Amino acid sequence: MQYSEAEKRSKIIVHTSVIGILANVFLAAFKAVIGIISHSIAITLDAVNNLSDALSSVITIIGTKLAGRESDKKHPFGYGRIEYLSSLIIAAIVLYAGLTSLVESIKKIVNPSTPEYSAISLIIVGVAVLVKIVLGLYVKKTGEKVNSDSLVNSGKDALLDSVISSATLVAALIYVFSGFSLEAFLGAVISVVIIKAGFEMLSETVSKLLGEPGDVELIKDIKKTVCTFPEVKGAYDLILHNYGPDKYNGSIHIELEDSCSVSRLDELTREIMIDVYKKHQVILTAVGVYSINTQDTEAAKFRKEISERVLSHEYAKQVHGFYYNKSEKAVRFDVVISFDADSRQAVLEDIRKDLSQEYPEYNFSMAMDMDYGEI
Repeated sequence: MQYSEAEKRSKIIVHTSVIGILANVFLAAFKAVIGIISHSIAITLDAVNNLSDALSSVITIIGTKLAGRESDKKHPFGYGRIEYLSSLIIAAIVLYAGLTSLVESIKKIVNPSTPEYSAISLIIVGVAVLVKIVLGLYVKKTGEKVNSDSLVNSGKDALLDSVISSATLVAALIYVFSGFSLEAFLGAVISVVIIKAGFEMLSETVSKLLGEPGDVELIKDIKKTVCTFPEVKGAYDLILHNYGPDKYNGSIHIELEDSCSVSRLDELTREIMIDVYKKHQVILTAVGVYSINTQDTEAAKFRKEISERVLSHEYAKQVHGFYYNKSEKAVRFDVVISFDADSRQAVLEDIRKDLSQEYPEYNFSMAMDMDYGEI
């Protein structure tokens, strides 16, 4: 039976998550027994943290299944963004686990209890550290391979758990050999680390939900693909809309000579859309066109002159879509202005003022633009 790439991805995520659930439930059970017997707050909290990891894996499976639903009338772009919502829930679980641990640790600092460790309990904790390291690396690497934020977050959480378990083991050994208990204080430190990791996961996921420019390398590769067509003299303004991991719709502007026929333009845009989808799995919903003067050598010279003047302004990065209407003395073009400028609008106005003073007889129509591949 042949599976699509999306189905293969879903199966990998589910398989990896199931392994995570089984491993975390197994570890949680052992740690809970050890924590209760030894009266160790750090080991008990570690067991609870393992259960939260198992829950995260369950959420990952549910999110992946829901995200794989076919697009419909209500959601024509599909349900891919549900994976970001599942990542958000996982981040919230990590935050909750950290805050709960911090409260319990503070209680133990105020009202300390004496832990009791056995050699077997310490050995089990040590084995748990190794298991979490292997599990964390496996889940994180798989998540990066299939571009799953939920798996990556789960993997990071597992690696963080291995550090926490290692610290718990060190604290136990210190108590065994010195009689000095650091458990409650260690629990507080662990809690802060967990809370910090939760906020970072939350921030990354929220950023994607708000909308990011897209992968810079992907943007550059798509532009290179578009520019392989002989008629295309430049590719600009590529905007990618993300509807879940590896699910992009986009639009782009291309520069063509003004001698290009409408018939060829129709063929060309279709060819570009097909080629981009085959090579990058990105659906171009629109291909806009900038016309380049080719009938008049004076226009080409004027373009070079104007471009050099515009680019002499700080923060002006690129000029494209240039067209010169000689009979009406009208010039239109787009100018890319860096986000490093205090006010991009002020830079545009400075350019407009400069050109108007230098060429008072011309009417300049400028549009402020950005290069999403250079952000």
